[in-house]
Amino acid sequence: MIKVEHTIFAFPFAFVGALMAIHAIPPLRIIFFIVVAMISARSAAMTLNRIIDRRFDALNIRTKNREIPAGKVKVRNAWIFTIVSLIVFEFSAFCLNNLCFMLSPIALFFILTYSYSKRFTPLCHLYLGATDAIAPLGGYIAAKASFGLDAIFLSLGVMFWIAGFDILYSLQDVEFDKKAGLYSLPVSLGEDKALIVARLFHLFTVVLFFLAFYYCGLHIFSYIAVIISAFLLIYEHLLARPRELDKINIAFFNINGYISITLFVFVFMDILIL
Repeated sequence: MIKVEHTIFAFPFAFVGALMAIHAIPPLRIIFFIVVAMISARSAAMTLNRIIDRRFDALNIRTKNREIPAGKVKVRNAWIFTIVSLIVFEFSAFCLNNLCFMLSPIALFFILTYSYSKRFTPLCHLYLGATDAIAPLGGYIAAKASFGLDAIFLSLGVMFWIAGFDILYSLQDVEFDKKAGLYSLPVSLGEDKALIVARLFHLFTVVLFFLAFYYCGLHIFSYIAVIISAFLLIYEHLLARPRELDKINIAFFNINGYISITLFVFVFMDILIL
């Protein structure tokens, strides 16, 4: 029920943030608790999402075989798992530093509420993006116990990146969302206009990543990573078309996974070598 392929989007960015914060590999203790925080936060967020959306999932052909509506996981057990994950997340934030712990309620607020956003606003994609954007900012603060303009630009870049490809992903559910009274930009604006918004969001992403690396004082490898990511985003948009939904999963899982890993590897090389 906890999709590893979803986790790979935000996970590397926590370490990109940490690397940018101190321009070095963080101590092992910091790395360990970043990993614990990321795993527990992602586990809580995804499980809670499945609990909250179980009624809609059961009605949607694409999602009716998910673990809770299919009866493979009991709601009670899912709640227990969520609560334990949240406790572990808070403990990991406490073990990192005071600022992480003080800001952890903000992360929890987004984790606990983002699943409801599609019931109220077509800007739910940005809300999800803001939730995942906590990862790079959290990694940065974990390593440095403060944050700067480079961390803000990086987090905003992640927010628009996630929001853009969530718009693409929501193309699969346009008809169902209309019937169920759920919101998304493809429902509100139409699929073609929503695609234009997604392209704009990903343009913002590329610009914000450049700004983040510039203000961080990084070097050539990081800029190469942004250029590679820009081409991957172009390819993603070539695949994701309203009338060719069979390619959405390729665009969503494969390409975005490549982007996050590419940025992490090249930033790591940048800091390690230069």
